[in-house]
Amino acid sequence: MAAKKKVSAKKKVAAKKTVSAKKKVPAKKKVSAKKKAPKPTPPLPPVDHDPARRFGEPNWGTEWSTPVGARIGRILDTLARSYPEPTTALTWQDPVHLLVATILSAQCTDERVNQVTPALFRRYPTAAALAAADPTELEAMIHSTGFFRAKARSIIGACEIIATRHGGAIPPSMEAMVELPGVARKTANVVLGTALGLATGVAVDTHVKRLAGRLALSSHTDTDKIEQDLMRVIPQERWIGFSHQLILHGRQVCQARKPRCGECPLAADCPSANIDPQ
Repeated sequence: MAAKKKVSAKKKVAAKKTVSAKKKVPAKKKVSAKKKAPKPTPPLPPVDHDPARRFGEPNWGTEWSTPVGARIGRILDTLARSYPEPTTALTWQDPVHLLVATILSAQCTDERVNQVTPALFRRYPTAAALAAADPTELEAMIHSTGFFRAKARSIIGACEIIATRHGGAIPPSMEAMVELPGVARKTANVVLGTALGLATGVAVDTHVKRLAGRLALSSHTDTDKIEQDLMRVIPQERWIGFSHQLILHGRQVCQARKPRCGECPLAADCPSANIDPQ
């Protein structure tokens, strides 16, 4: 009987080891985890309409006598005829209000921003008032514009600096503007150009970025590099209006998914005209 008990005890020990061994099989999980890991998606190639290749103009620029320069000149003339008085679609009466509206317009339509700002500016008419705003109340007022917490922080932070360092007025320089929370070059260019008439650069939003590629004015996808390209080939006195004109044209004609090339006044000078945008 003792021998049988020993044998059964050994069997139990062996069974436990087998069970524990089965439990300790993480190797398969690791392999399956590796198999389930998504493959990295390669980045989309940039829109390649490099004027140097397409037009054989290695030193292209604002020399209007060159083929590329003449083409850019025609683009500017056509935009001027099509959009003679371009400006922002945001409603504003004060430069600080335009700054706030531009911050709110990120990832939001101008129409929605224009619905929010009248009540907002009645409640907070100055930079000092916005700087002292209760964050919870401000967030509630701008909630429908999206990303309301981050936007509220940017508005309060920017207006605190404007109120304490700049006497409640928009500082008239790019260097001072980009030091404000929530303000990069695009927002600074919009405010300085539209509100103060200062041509500090070209405001590059999603429309300008798209059209700059389609019109072969830049082959980059980074907004700062696109702006540098545009500043090289567009005369400075046209920077402010040019940005607004491209935005208007992008909304009305050269739309993202289905550009209306058949009725586009720029089609003759656009390398992307009649190309199926996929």
